[in-house]
This record gives sequence, C-alpha cells and structure tokens, in this order.
Amino acid sequence: MDFDFSDDQQSLRDAVRRWVDKGYTFERRRGIVAAGGFDRAAYGELAELGLTALTVPEAQDGLGQGAVDAMVAMEELGRGIVLEPLAQTFIATGVLSQCAPEAVQAAWLPRIASGEALVVLAHQERKARYRLDVCEAKASDAAGNITISAIKSIVPAGDQADAFLVPAQWQGRIALFLVERTAQGVAARGYLTQDGSRAAEVQFTDAPATLVAGDGLAALELAVDIGIATACAEAVGVMEQTVALTVDYMNQRKQFGVPIASFQALRHRVADMKMQLELARSMSYYASLKLGAPADERRRALARAKVQLGQSMRFVGQQSVQLHGGIGVTDEYIGSHYFKKLTQLEMAWGDTLHHLGEVSARMQDTAGVFA
Repeated sequence: MDFDFSDDQQSLRDAVRRWVDKGYTFERRRGIVAAGGFDRAAYGELAELGLTALTVPEAQDGLGQGAVDAMVAMEELGRGIVLEPLAQTFIATGVLSQCAPEAVQAAWLPRIASGEALVVLAHQERKARYRLDVCEAKASDAAGNITISAIKSIVPAGDQADAFLVPAQWQGRIALFLVERTAQGVAARGYLTQDGSRAAEVQFTDAPATLVAGDGLAALELAVDIGIATACAEAVGVMEQTVALTVDYMNQRKQFGVPIASFQALRHRVADMKMQLELARSMSYYASLKLGAPADERRRALARAKVQLGQSMRFVGQQSVQLHGGIGVTDEYIGSHYFKKLTQLEMAWGDTLHHLGEVSARMQDTAGVFA
C-alpha cells in the first residue's frame, strides 16, 4: 500500500507550516491566551489558507478534500499549538455533509467554508462522562417549531461560535439539532482551559432549533470519531515539536562541561520518545483512513487509535519535562505549553482508560458473534 502523500498534500503541509512558523509565533499565542483564548482574526487567516473549506463538498463552495488532507493540516497546527478550533470545523462539515437535509447544508456549509461561520459540537453533559448515549437535553416540538432545553459543558469557543450542533432527546430517541448562538434562550459563559484555549458552559432554555439528524446517536458517533482522528493528528504535531524542543535543549544544556545529549542513558530516553511518536503517527494514519469505514469498524479503529495516542502523549510529555528539569514546567518556556496541550488531548473525546474499555468491550462483542 502506498502511504506517500500526494503533491497537493505536501503543498498543503508546506503552506500550513509556513503560516504556523511566521504567523502564529509563541508571542502571538501568548497574547491570544491573555485576551481570552480565541482570536477571530487568526481563525480568519485559517480560512484564507482554505482550511475551513478543506472538507466541505465542492457543491457547497468547498474544496472537497478528505480525511487525510484534514490530518495533514491538523498535524501542522499541532506543531504550533494553535488555539483556534479548526477541528470543530472539520467535525461540523463532516456531520452536516453526511447527515443534514439539503436545505441545512445549503444554509451553513458555504458560510463555514468561507470562514464566516464557526459551528461547534455541544454534546458534553456533566453526568455523561464520555458516554454518548447519556443525554438529558430535551427537544420539544410545538406546531412544527422545535425548541431545546439543555446545559452543555466544555463547548469549544462556546461563547464565540456562531452555532452549535446539539444532541437532545426527541420523540423517544436522541436526535441532533443546530442552534444559533444568537437565538433566544441561549446563554454562554466562557473560560480558559488548561492549554489556553477557550471553552464555555452553554445553557439552552427553549431555544429554537433546526433538525440535523433524526438518528442523532449515529451522527454524534460520527462527530466524535472525526474529533478523535483530528485530535490524533494534532497530537502527532505536538509530540513532534516536543521531541525537537527536548533534543535542542539537551544539546545546549551542559553538565560536567559537556552537553547532556552526550549521555548515553538520556539518549536512550530520547530514542524511546521517538519510538512512541512513530507508533502514534502510524495509528493517527490508521484513524484517518478508517473514518470512511462502516460504523462498527470505524468505532473500533478510532478507539484503538486513541489508546495508543493516549499512551504516547503521556510518555512523550512526561519524558520531556523530566529531561528539561524545572524549566520544563515554567509558563515562560514554550515546552510547558506543549506538555499542557498533550495532557488535555489525552483527556479529549475519552481518555485512554475509557477507550481501552471500549476496545475490550467491542472485542468481546465480536467474539460473541463468532462463538
């Protein structure tokens, strides 16, 4: 099988890397964190690069590219620990293009492609942990007008987004709806997360909504799997830069008059970091390539990928801090921000233990079928 990237994908990687290196410096990122963790201007620059249109179908003014192209972009954004939630754009375009009625697609996908509208997934509830079938949100239908009442937690850029994809109980099952942030009955309280990005608690009180998918659980599972794949790709970029920072520091830091990079025991630890990075990279590729598989196969694959990525992120992050020493956890040093990002990504979309349980349960289900 050919795992080489196409010329277009290499050009995409180069373009995003140049923007990260020149347009999203550590100083700019610190300023964005200080201002609240989200910058609409930076998100607009991602749109100018064509990233918001990347996975939008051509019929809806997008570029019509696939999961591998999104993976390439997310890897490079991970290298720069970019705060703006492009992953949410990939989630929204994937769900809307595959699940939403034509009218909803026509109303929102061109706006998402142009960068005019940021649509984010608002699915997390406090009692749910990582279970997608636990949903206390309620949707009501009166005279053809649907309204939603719910409280959703840790919504990415929730007080800055233009609309939300919201799962809620409707007609005896979970359905997926789109709610505009400016709609009556929507209130958002924003805050900074551990890695400096922005999230919000969002409350919906009889807020008007548009139906996206009647089978909301299937649409939500697709959304989360896209989220896992983008998180895996982003984590590869974060780990790649973490390893590079660690090696650079070891070549500069001296003990007994020589760089600590010359110590064999420490070189072995860096080799282990690089091995974990490559294991993670392989599983990130696997995750993106499996997004088009049937739902059961896709869910198993994404759970496996998240287990490996979680283990690799924890190992690489912790080894980097230990090899740096005290400077590795100081806010002034960029390496600590990569460590924070890895810690948060390991918890996103289900932590390692959760997905280990998912893999085990799905293996038992498969064994039962062939018993």
